[in-house]
Amino acid sequence: MSNDTFPFTSTSLRSLRLERELQEWEDARRAWAHRRAMTRDPLPRAPRPPPPQQQRRLQQVRAPPPQVLCRDAAVHNTFECGDMRGVYAVLKDPAMVHALMETVQEEMVWAPEMGMWTLSSKVKQTSALRLAAGRGHAGCVEELLFRGAEVNADPGGNTALHDACVGGHAVCVQLLLSHGADPEVLAADGSAPLHLCTSVQSLQCAELLIGGGADVSVRMRETRLTPLHVAARRALEEHVELFLRYGADVLATNQEGETPLNAACSAAERPSEAGRYLGVIQKLLGAGADPRTAGRKRHTPLHNACANCSPRIVDVLLQHGAKADVANCAGYTPMDCLIQVVEDYPGQQPEAIARSLLNHGAKTVSPKMLKQCVLSPATLEVLLNSYASLPPCEWMDSLPAEVYEERRSFFDLVRQRSAQPRSLQHLCRCAVRLRLRGRCFPAVRELDIPGSVRDYLLLRNDGTLL
Repeated sequence: MSNDTFPFTSTSLRSLRLERELQEWEDARRAWAHRRAMTRDPLPRAPRPPPPQQQRRLQQVRAPPPQVLCRDAAVHNTFECGDMRGVYAVLKDPAMVHALMETVQEEMVWAPEMGMWTLSSKVKQTSALRLAAGRGHAGCVEELLFRGAEVNADPGGNTALHDACVGGHAVCVQLLLSHGADPEVLAADGSAPLHLCTSVQSLQCAELLIGGGADVSVRMRETRLTPLHVAARRALEEHVELFLRYGADVLATNQEGETPLNAACSAAERPSEAGRYLGVIQKLLGAGADPRTAGRKRHTPLHNACANCSPRIVDVLLQHGAKADVANCAGYTPMDCLIQVVEDYPGQQPEAIARSLLNHGAKTVSPKMLKQCVLSPATLEVLLNSYASLPPCEWMDSLPAEVYEERRSFFDLVRQRSAQPRSLQHLCRCAVRLRLRGRCFPAVRELDIPGSVRDYLLLRNDGTLL
């Protein structure tokens, strides 16, 4: 039996040959690395000045070798997938280290001169180093850098460091920085690597960039956004804490004059994310952010919070000095922004925001705007109780039948008491609130009066129309 031979198939023989070539390639690479580390070339002698007759001659400069252009999808996939066997095979040609990778994609583009959508070819450029770094293949990145890949090359407008930060690949970021990557290099769109740390996984990337000398307050070229703006808009609480710890300017404004606090308040649109944004806003306010700073359109963080119907964020802003009666360039106050979205957020306690705004000096809304609150009787009740006398409610005659039937008892009570005199107790409350204006909330809380009276003055009623 020992004299018998095992018949190998062609597939087995090919696999053995590839394994042997891979091993030989790896042995050669290690030997090359060892020689490179253990030996140094002697310094060349200082060049002698050329004779005078040769100085007059024009120096001949050799043009660099032409760059290889690769549109082979299989080669692109090799670096995107981090297939080291395929990488070694591709890099047998040394020019592939610096090859320009191109992809051609067909996209629908609107042609205004033709008035129709047309199919257009769009060419995108990248490099092997960018492809590997963007997918987090550290071994492939290390091999390319070892073979002399240009670490700060930006084919297509981005460097490998930008792509590594987008993906949150900290190991690749560390490799690139250790090989001389510029931590403040700007991409074609004007963004620095810190601006692209936009995910929870990219926190370590941001730490490495700052440790590598990146400016924590670097700005985008056109929008003037800082990394703190981006982190606040994405509700990245740990990123915000990191940037503030390293001296980020909490009062920095972008091209539109908005601060990171404005960015956080405007981005808190989903109720499910309000808690994350609240933590970011509290950290910004604790670091000295001014809730009264408005952008060029005079839109304050309080306007944004009311437009997103975020009760807890509104309360925090008001507690830190936000003005409840300030108007933007269109003449809208925070209360106006709230009333415009009451129908969109009936379950987000818009009545709590209306109550907080009135307690901090917001003016009584126009009776014409009350109709917009019919889907939120609690909000309508708070607004009606801010009048010294109920205004005429002719708008009730045009209510949809289903809305009126659903809340018949409440609307009948409003119609009954419309244009009728209010109680003396309610008139006293209106007089106190009119006198105190924006000082109502802090002043009433400090009065030595029973809690029930204090709650009454602060528009905290028991759900009845007074």
